[in-house]
Amino acid sequence: MLYKETESWEEMSKSLYIAEKPSVATEFAKALKITGRKQDGYIESEEAIVTWCVGHLVTMSYPEVYNPALKKWSMETLPFLPKEYRYEVIPNVKKQFNIVKDLLTRKDVDTIYVCTDSGREGEYIYRLVDQEAKVSSTKQKRRVWIDSQTEEEILRGIREAKPLSAYDNLSVAAYLRAQEDYLMGINFSRILTLKYGSEVQKLLKSEKWTAISVGRVMTCVLGMVVRREREIRSFVKTPFYRVISGLKVEDKEFTAEFRAVEGSKYYNSPLLYKENGFSEKTSAMKMISDLAEQIPIINDDGTWEARLEPGEPAKLLAEVSQIEKKKENKNPPLLYNLAELQNDCSRFFKISPDETLKITQELYEKKLVTYPRTDARVLSTAVSKEIYKNIKGLQGLNQYQEFVNEILEQGSYKNIAKTRYVNDSQITDHYAIVPTGQGLNALGSLSHTAARVYETIVRRFLSIFYPAAEYRKVGITMKIKGESFFASVRVLEKEGYLKVLGNSNDKSSVVPQSKTNGEDKQSTEDSDNPEEESADQAFMQLVMSLKKGMMLPVKMLTIKEGETAPPKRYASGALILAMENAGQLIEDEELRAQIKGSGIGTSATRAEILNKLVNITYLSLNKKTQIITPTLLGELIYDVVYASIKSLLNADLTASWEKGLTYVSDGQISKEEYVVKLEGFVARMVDGVKTINNQSALSRYFSEIATFYKK
Repeated sequence: MLYKETESWEEMSKSLYIAEKPSVATEFAKALKITGRKQDGYIESEEAIVTWCVGHLVTMSYPEVYNPALKKWSMETLPFLPKEYRYEVIPNVKKQFNIVKDLLTRKDVDTIYVCTDSGREGEYIYRLVDQEAKVSSTKQKRRVWIDSQTEEEILRGIREAKPLSAYDNLSVAAYLRAQEDYLMGINFSRILTLKYGSEVQKLLKSEKWTAISVGRVMTCVLGMVVRREREIRSFVKTPFYRVISGLKVEDKEFTAEFRAVEGSKYYNSPLLYKENGFSEKTSAMKMISDLAEQIPIINDDGTWEARLEPGEPAKLLAEVSQIEKKKENKNPPLLYNLAELQNDCSRFFKISPDETLKITQELYEKKLVTYPRTDARVLSTAVSKEIYKNIKGLQGLNQYQEFVNEILEQGSYKNIAKTRYVNDSQITDHYAIVPTGQGLNALGSLSHTAARVYETIVRRFLSIFYPAAEYRKVGITMKIKGESFFASVRVLEKEGYLKVLGNSNDKSSVVPQSKTNGEDKQSTEDSDNPEEESADQAFMQLVMSLKKGMMLPVKMLTIKEGETAPPKRYASGALILAMENAGQLIEDEELRAQIKGSGIGTSATRAEILNKLVNITYLSLNKKTQIITPTLLGELIYDVVYASIKSLLNADLTASWEKGLTYVSDGQISKEEYVVKLEGFVARMVDGVKTINNQSALSRYFSEIATFYKK
């Protein structure tokens, strides 16, 4: 028994705090000063009890629980659309469920504080337990919603806890999300396995019966990876040839690139690949010959050039025809949400999104950072008013002391609410991931990788309190015998926030990332960019001294050969970002912010979905590089879905289901409206698969892709 029968319940009414995990429950007990001895599955004092789930304790029942006949898969029993869903306790956590149930239904417990993770999934975990334990509606139930596990935040969350009913819409959305995944998973996996399973098994020459696993989000993600792989295979490289001039100003040399602008004899010429390159090397050689009045020679490295001999007077001059001077400011990037952090950790540390989430969850549970499963990249107005506490808390860390002191002395945090880093309208459940400034004693227990993830979060956070990085940029246009050559020189004049991020692994804050579509990207053998050169201050002063009409000696004319590159394969973090952005890999953070809320899956589920696709061998993850590729089985499943329920591969459709759940949680549409659309979609798709007869077409697809997987 969990209590003494002889006690008087009226005298001993208690509050029960139920957390999602034992470690979180321990933090609540500490914050509440509950010093009672730890029992089996709970902690109890004279005034209160703290208990915990161990993740999910209750799950949805399989179809055979509704009817034993449904254990056998058959087309006649599909679509399976139960009128009322059944749930059951997960067998291996039944002991803890019974402990929690007894506590929830104890007569002396009059108030229940729900302290599961503050999000849709945490809400679902508790609601299922409440439902299966049949907790009396007469008990007072309050929802604790916190952004970190610091004592201050826990006590605030308890103090400001709202009635559980305030989160009923969120609960409905959580139930619907689970039912949606259940209906699509059960119905689509069964109908496709029955229709195509034997054909897949035959094509793979497998002795095992092949079940086809599909889902609302996972199949869409599989489609993204397979399509990218096929784009790479079908890509045909196009060579192009750029003409580069080597120029001299005093004792410094720099390069400029030919572009066929209006007035050029090559303007709109069919000889061009694009305005800055020729389709054929002979065309580039002809241009050099015409300009230099000599035949270009080939160098040992394969480049073609016309070069003046040292000491010769300049035979060829370039006239400075235009100079454009301007300053450029680059602001600190927005704060981290989970997807952005997963992307950066994949790039910097070569760890998977799943591992990044586990590490960030560990940092959260050790009070070092705020709640990790967030989509927001900004702070709330309320938090911004107290943010100096987070900053000040980092003073004890030597590597950040200089930055923290500078921020506090200058008071740059005081106006943060007026910047783009604070925006209440961009926050749904939680604000961005930032350091709490607390829990620093736990740093010594972190793994090397976890410590680096923490540093990445801290540096990004501190950077927003610094000014923009300031660059001076000079664009120069030069004319050589009527043809225009362009150079751009840039120098960093004030490092601003780069003082913080420049020492970290956040290269993206220093150098713009390259395009990923590969349309005009140069090959790795030719990755230098003469159009913009980084410069030191001394060289910049020389460039700044140039005047329109000045003549500069041309030291050489050379051909730089490049080629278009295929699209890149997804790295694990980039795939998470693409999921967040409705199937698009958008590298510009401003554009990403614009389509926020249109993603596939949620911050809490994306890593898990990717993990599942790898575990069922539909995708392959290279752990060293974090590059993701499809497997032969994965490509075959893609073709099965493409030939049967093609809309499952549609990122926009998949994102719209997620948006529909958001509408439910916001109270904009009713549960009934959502269910009608969901069941109608499932029924139509299942009935459609029943009527098609295209299994034999798979062998044609298979023969086309199997050649790419021969060992």
